[in-house]
Amino acid sequence: MAFLKTIFIILLVYYLFKILVKMFAPKIFGYAARKTQEHFSEKFGDFAQQGYGQAPTDQSGEVIIDKKPSRKNSSNNKVGDYIDFEEID
Repeated sequence: MAFLKTIFIILLVYYLFKILVKMFAPKIFGYAARKTQEHFSEKFGDFAQQGYGQAPTDQSGEVIIDKKPSRKNSSNNKVGDYIDFEEID
């Protein structure tokens, strides 16, 4: 009888915990997200206000070409000489 009582208490605590998590998890995650947003706006808020990270506004008709410098392949594809072997009987 004590074994069944123990199993019943464990199941009751488990289901009670699941219900409490469903009720309070969205509030806890919302609070954490809000605090994180406040932290980032505190750290990086002055950059957003000054316009850092935004593309500069170009004048109409102005052409800007950005391209990466080409890499020259410095490795030599010739590793060695090809040797043709013949089988001897």
